[in-house]
Amino acid sequence: MASIQKKIIFLIQCEDRKGILAATATWFYSRSYNILHCQQHTDNNEGRYFMRIELDMKDLQTTRKELEDDFSLFAEEYKLQWKCRYSDYKSRVAIMVSKTSHCLYDLIARNNEGDLNCEISLIISNHPDLELIANQFRIPFYYLPITPETKQSQEEKVRSLLTRFDIDLVVLARYMQILSSDFTRAWQGKIINIHHGFLPAFQGANPYLKAYQRGVKMIGATAHYASEDLDQGPIIEQDVVRVNHELTPNGLRDVGKDVERRVLARAVQAHLESRIIIWKNRTIVFDVEG
Repeated sequence: MASIQKKIIFLIQCEDRKGILAATATWFYSRSYNILHCQQHTDNNEGRYFMRIELDMKDLQTTRKELEDDFSLFAEEYKLQWKCRYSDYKSRVAIMVSKTSHCLYDLIARNNEGDLNCEISLIISNHPDLELIANQFRIPFYYLPITPETKQSQEEKVRSLLTRFDIDLVVLARYMQILSSDFTRAWQGKIINIHHGFLPAFQGANPYLKAYQRGVKMIGATAHYASEDLDQGPIIEQDVVRVNHELTPNGLRDVGKDVERRVLARAVQAHLESRIIIWKNRTIVFDVEG
């Protein structure tokens, strides 16, 4: 079996101006790096330039810290905002759930199949219902119930667990609680949430019954980074499916679950593969290379 090529990935953004691509490519060339893939996008409305570069890791002749320290000098000169990631690193992921299992099952299955480059380190829930799933896949499960009186202390316990397990990414896989502003600020760009596409039209309990009663013709889902206003953060991925009058509320729910699974998985995969750049309340999501 052929080994998977290891890559160094740079995500870069800056004010759009001439010569950035040439200067960056020259910088890597002068240090004998082979550029495997380069994607770029210019937002003419914002005057902003975005770039994703993949380098062959076998060309790395220094420590990773030395590479990043060296590049930081170049970035300072050209006023670049940047991040560097390495494809051989498995991100440590925490999944937060309530009672609904479809997104949790899907993420675990995709991870076990090797579609997600991560380690699912723990599952946190405000209900005990999904502990059997965690046990089935031998993933640590933490039941942290929450009431209005215990919300702050519960969230402190969550933070403690994320620190203890050295978590890189939190996935809200139908976690039906609102995180505090302090929490989302501390984890900005590191929390991915999924919700059905009816918001804000059908909020609250049983949105699929409300959608059925209105005779909706489309069902969608949105995955986004969580922000202080939880459902208003930068959107990563969306999808929609047409439906008709023949579907019952339960049928609409089944379609919705399938869309949610696919949208959340694509968003998590894009994050893990370092294909996302956040700018203000938007994302630039680069496609998988062909």
